Amino acid sequence: MSAMPLPPIRDTQPRPVAPVEGLAPGTAQDWLGWAARELEAHSDSAQADAEVLLAALLQTPRSQLRGALEQPLSAALVLRYAAQVERRRQGEPVAYLSGRQGFWTLDLQVDNGVLIPRPDTETLVEWALQWARDLAAPRLLDLGTGSGAIALALADGLRQRTPAVWATDVSPAALRIARDNARELQLPVEFREGSWFEALESGVSPFDLIVSNPPYVAADDPHLPDLRYEPRLALTAGVDGLDAIRDILCDAATWLKPGGLLLLEHGCDQAAAVRALLNQTGFAGVQTRRDLGGRERVSGGLRP
Repeated sequence: MSAMPLPPIRDTQPRPVAPVEGLAPGTAQDWLGWAARELEAHSDSAQADAEVLLAALLQTPRSQLRGALEQPLSAALVLRYAAQVERRRQGEPVAYLSGRQGFWTLDLQVDNGVLIPRPDTETLVEWALQWARDLAAPRLLDLGTGSGAIALALADGLRQRTPAVWATDVSPAALRIARDNARELQLPVEFREGSWFEALESGVSPFDLIVSNPPYVAADDPHLPDLRYEPRLALTAGVDGLDAIRDILCDAATWLKPGGLLLLEHGCDQAAAVRALLNQTGFAGVQTRRDLGGRERVSGGLRP
């Protein structure tokens, strides 16, 4: 039976607005400087955070923010900006506050119903694209798609190969965001609701490539409080963090064509365990690739 998604944790705690006296009415430049100073002690990217939040409120690309710095800000917009800066001070991710996150070559909608796409996952996308570019009209499946980041990056990167890209997720809220992103980017992806392969009907043909960035954080991981704004369903997977990967491996070979590739993202300390699981379930040519930080991040193997 598919696990039912838990609702995202929403931060309903009233937050005080940081003092903003002395600048009103003030220009965008004035308030940008104020916000960066407010965030200095709370973020390693205070200036960037301040710029992203202000650009989102002004509905302008961050790259064009410089041209709006002399613009005076209304009192209503200042109050909204100050409230967002305070929420950032409390630890809420910039991506959720701005509603956008860059991934691969895409700009995606996000909210706290989906995991924030991270650069680490681009290692999986790069490997998948390198392999699939040798195929004509490849069939691809992304399990646990969340915002649709991986599926959409593959659909975009393989446009000339006319891929058939499918993506599943157990969360209706996540699929809403994924479908919105697909429409905005005008990329064809077939989305299905359900837990892993249970979202697929028996008549669906096997795939050349299956990829997944599943939950892989251990239930008692000490870093979980730092991720409190992100959906727990997309983060944790049992005592050792490998339960979701085990579930995927139970049925992966059934849904892969002979010679098809399975790629799984995992924690940087889980590579050996994931390689062992791949070997135990009969995958061949098992190997691991490292992310840009040199950490073992994605493991995969071929169906014999």
